Amino acid sequence: MFIEFKVTNFRSIHNTQTLSMVAGTGTELKEHNMLASGLSSLPDILRSSVIYGPNAAGKSNLLRAVHFMQSFVLTSQSLQEGQDINVTPFLLNSKSRTEPSEFEVIFVQDKVRYQYGFAVNNLRVMNEWLLAYPEGRPQRWYERKYDQQKGSDTWYFGSRFSGPRTMIDVWQKATRQNGLFLSTAIQLNSEQLKPVFNWFQQKLAVILPVGDMNLQFSIEQCTSEDGKKQVMEFMNSADISITGIELKKIPFSPDIFPTNMPQEIKAHLIRDFQGKEMTTVRFLHKTDNKDIVSFDISDESGGTQKLFAFAGPLLDVLAKGRILLVDELDTSLHPLMVRFLISLIHNPEVNRSNAQLVFTTHDSSVLDTEIFRRDQVWFVEKNAENATRLYPLTEFSPRKGEALERGYLNGRYGALPFIGEFKF
Repeated sequence: MFIEFKVTNFRSIHNTQTLSMVAGTGTELKEHNMLASGLSSLPDILRSSVIYGPNAAGKSNLLRAVHFMQSFVLTSQSLQEGQDINVTPFLLNSKSRTEPSEFEVIFVQDKVRYQYGFAVNNLRVMNEWLLAYPEGRPQRWYERKYDQQKGSDTWYFGSRFSGPRTMIDVWQKATRQNGLFLSTAIQLNSEQLKPVFNWFQQKLAVILPVGDMNLQFSIEQCTSEDGKKQVMEFMNSADISITGIELKKIPFSPDIFPTNMPQEIKAHLIRDFQGKEMTTVRFLHKTDNKDIVSFDISDESGGTQKLFAFAGPLLDVLAKGRILLVDELDTSLHPLMVRFLISLIHNPEVNRSNAQLVFTTHDSSVLDTEIFRRDQVWFVEKNAENATRLYPLTEFSPRKGEALERGYLNGRYGALPFIGEFKF
């Protein structure tokens, strides 16, 4: 369960920005849009949040920050000594360029609330911390902080952080300056930290945006008959009339790559795939005389392609109760299709495992109090220093039942593009 995310000094984000999934006191749409945290120390949590804002305001960077945090947790232990950390601070301020980027997330895993974060620059981890709330009260399990005067890390391990002291010493010494203690300790079999690592590995899914990687995920779903049936039911429930899905193995060919792909990336991919087979997907349709014809996915509409690419991740998220973050959910999709996807997350009979959805969009038609509670809507805009500012709709104290779309398009909540005059 995703509760809150904070990020500081990352790409277009300068000062700390916070996205919260904690529900407010309003009771509207409670049955469908809220879920119980299951913890007496926590209020109800929202099933979804939507983020609006003009192009280049930083909506994507907010999701990129979550994706960076997840990727670094899962892979930092594999970095070689001295290898750079691929993180970009806010570059439009002379001070922030040399300061670390900071990330923190609060979540529930296995009925325990955790608060985990770290700060990094291109060379090293500057700070890392983990708090747990197994009994509702915070327990500081560990903290690591780089002492610039000493040129080394200082460490704290709380009394509730379990494991033989000798093993903790091993995990500590094995942690490189450019790697996380969490990632290293997991690699060396820390049982107590597994729920934290598993949340990043098994519960969090970020799509930036829907592309070939997610297309392959949907194709993999179709390799089993049950998976193929679920994908077909999903597509047809969205009024995409297909009678079947056909998979075919073909030899790998470099011709599949776009002509404008950078040569270094293309060469790397060719080395990885050379001699392997690839799976293609075709959709079966009925003709007017009830014959069956098959279309390659490239012959289908952009909306059908995106919906198929989205099918695998969404079905997986719904089945496993994961948290899905999607950039530009509305791209190539009809507004009614976007409403349909949101309705799946908000339907407790479909979303029985309490999956959550956070997405960015330009589709103002879903900015509707019959779809979202007022505390589910967020906006992003650039401030005077050209940095991203994230803020909730609730800052404006909108009335219950207020016409949110009209208010947004009229500029009541900000986060609109400035359209200047253009002359030839």
